[in-house]
Order: sequence, then C-alpha cells, then structure tokens
Amino acid sequence: MKTFDVVLLTDHRYVSPKENNQYIKNVLTEDGLVEKALNKLGLRTTKKDWNDSNFDWDSTHVALFRTTWDYFDKLPNFNNWLEKVKTKCTLINTYEQIRWNLDKHYLNDLKKWGVHIPKSEFIKRNTNISLEEISRNNNWDEIVIKPTISGAARHTYRLKKEEIKNFESKWEKLISNEDFIIQEFQNNIIDKGEVAVMLFGGQYTHSVIKKAKSGDFRVQDDFGGSVENYQPSKEMIALAKEAIKQLKPTPAYARVDIIWDNESKIAVSELELIEPELWFRFNEIAADKLAAEIKDFLKNLTSS
Repeated sequence: MKTFDVVLLTDHRYVSPKENNQYIKNVLTEDGLVEKALNKLGLRTTKKDWNDSNFDWDSTHVALFRTTWDYFDKLPNFNNWLEKVKTKCTLINTYEQIRWNLDKHYLNDLKKWGVHIPKSEFIKRNTNISLEEISRNNNWDEIVIKPTISGAARHTYRLKKEEIKNFESKWEKLISNEDFIIQEFQNNIIDKGEVAVMLFGGQYTHSVIKKAKSGDFRVQDDFGGSVENYQPSKEMIALAKEAIKQLKPTPAYARVDIIWDNESKIAVSELELIEPELWFRFNEIAADKLAAEIKDFLKNLTSS
C-alpha cells in the first residue's frame, strides 16, 4: 500500500523557507494551488525536495515535477536520482520526456517536425571555434549564448558584435565545461516580450506575457521582469499545440514560450516539460485541469 498518491517535487529552498519575499510567496502559492486541487479529488499528497535522500520514493504512486529549480546546479546528482526514482514510482511528465527536454538540443527535433524556432547553432563542449567565427558565418550582428542544459538564465549572455572580441577568453572557459546554444538575438523580445502558453493534457488553458525590465533582456520575474495575463492569437495556440504534437503520451503539462522573431514571425523559443512556472495564480482552474489529468492517470495505473 502506497502512502501517497502524488509527491510534489520542489527543491530545498521551498520546503520550509525562512525567507518570505514576494518571489517565495509566489512559489508557495503556485504549489499550494496544485496541492489543493489534488486534495479536492481525494488524492493523498506531500511536498518533498527531490534531493531528499531520506525519503522513500517507493511510498508514492507519482512524483510530480513542480519547482525543482536547482537541478541544473546538481546535474550529476539529478541524473542519478532520475535513474533511481524511475524504478520506484511514476514521473510526471514521463521519464522519457524529462530526459528529452533536459537538453536544448530538443529544439532541433522541433525544427525537424516543422515547428518554427529562432535561428540557432549548437556547439559541443571543447569545440575549437570562436564566437566571432560563429557570428560571421551566420551574418549575426548580435547574439545570445546559453548552456544547452540550464535554467534561470544561468550563463546566459547577450553580446553585440563589438563586444564579442573581449568575451572570447570567457567563451573558451565556458565551452570547455559544457555544450552551448548560440542564437541570433531577437529584438522583439525587448519590444514585445515573450508569451508563455500553458497546455494541460494538450488543451489550452491560459497565457501570460513576460517582459524584461528596462535595460535588460531576461524576461524572468526573478530578474525584475513583469508578467501579465495575455490573450494569444489562434495562430499562437496552434503553434504551441504543434510543438507537443509528436510527443507520446501527450504531456500532462507543458509551457510553450513563443516570441516574434526578427522577421516578425512567431517562433517557439522554449518548450518546458520539466519544472516550468505555470502561473496558476493567474488561472486557478488550470490547477484543477492538471489535477484531473493526474487523477485519470492514477485510475489507469491502478486498473492496469
């Protein structure tokens, strides 16, 4: 007999936080809305640090990724944990989808499936190539670089053509440690922002628009960006659904980040299937939709 139906996965900072700033309040509110929705359906829940070595992962049917926002800083531990936990309970989203979505090389798959993405170059660790050469080969005047496995804008840099030369020594150190993705900087991120489209079981629930603070390009609210409700076009919703169309099973949750590229065409900048912020506080019904997806999954799990 399992003790829990669902364990909500977080990181150590959000289990019993001592700080109480607005950012942490938002995290606790979001996780609280999901747990409340699950409890309303009669599901037994708890919230745990994914890296809690004392927790018995055999004691739950499902481990639901929520706010595991330190995993990319502990990647070897996280990889080992994934391999262990997948044998003890069911991960949501699925283990295969988590593995695929961990690395931004998934954008290449989206491109193969006909989903429009920004122009990108993937550079393998220890590749002997300069940023100047990459920019010149692609005729890019301004670039953004970031690790292929990352989050919260870690090692993310925006560089103008005249700044690249002075950055090369730092680039050599960065590329010696991990793979990177290099993209042409998309100017509309500054002017228009980035739209996050939320899907649950493949169905659209709500969207927000994220905008960077003045003088920055990072739209995340932990860097001072703003977030507001947004009504996307039918074309945006269709693009978001297209981004997950090839994934089987359909992800229980997905956040598709969409921008206007430098040709003013909508493009998928990120597909988030692991631990995206889903802004349930902007639409609490979405938490009920996620809970219903998990309830149905558990029903099928226990009847099979």
